Amino acid sequence: MTREDEKALLARIARLLDTPEHLGHPLYEALEALYLHHRAQQEQLERMITISDRYQQLAMEARQVTQTRYERALRRQQKLSRISDGYQALMRERNQALHEASTHDSLTGLPNRRLIDEWLQRLDGSRCRYTLALLDIDHFKAINDRYGHDVGDRLLVAVSSTMRKALRESDLCGRWGGEEFLLLFTDTALDEAGDIVERLRQQLANVSIRHDNQRLSVTLSAGLSERRDTESHTDTLKRADRALLKAKHDGRDRSLADAKP
Repeated sequence: MTREDEKALLARIARLLDTPEHLGHPLYEALEALYLHHRAQQEQLERMITISDRYQQLAMEARQVTQTRYERALRRQQKLSRISDGYQALMRERNQALHEASTHDSLTGLPNRRLIDEWLQRLDGSRCRYTLALLDIDHFKAINDRYGHDVGDRLLVAVSSTMRKALRESDLCGRWGGEEFLLLFTDTALDEAGDIVERLRQQLANVSIRHDNQRLSVTLSAGLSERRDTESHTDTLKRADRALLKAKHDGRDRSLADAKP
């Protein structure tokens, strides 16, 4: 029976019960009781349906609220993640910049004395063969005094750039201090390193900068020493420095090697 048929039947029964001539019928009381019971059950069912609908509506609203809160929390978390990622990227960049600043010369971009010393200390624990060369720009103080430190800095940058391009990939070059540079030739004997330094000095002598309609160039002196089996990098450096001092004493614009036992 469909719902429409049920409504039609209940309407028919209600009309019969409202007819006075049926009051004395033996089935009247039973039919009336059944009708009232059915109406009571129908009203209870409708109340349950109403409560169920309301509950479902509340559940849906609660689910929507929860979904909205979840999406808001998710957006906030995504925003925080982006901020965190950006902060970490910034920290990595700053750490890299700090490391670069602590290990490289700010003017020339070459490794500084601290980084060079770390390289050499690591070599102390190995049996690696290497030659060191200390190069010094001749009369650099006079250039600074006459033309100013800005001109001196430009010369340092020009010399550093040429030096970096002229050396082999395996060679290491750093600014040792002031106008002094240190070259590390790994797996290179003294004679071979000496040839490299001589070619390099000739190239550096052709480097010039323009200042007040004139071109300024420099020469360099160099001292070399090859590591001995039992000595530390400090001793090798001392011998290279001794050779550099002799090159300067002998008239500059030359390279000398310390090969004494």
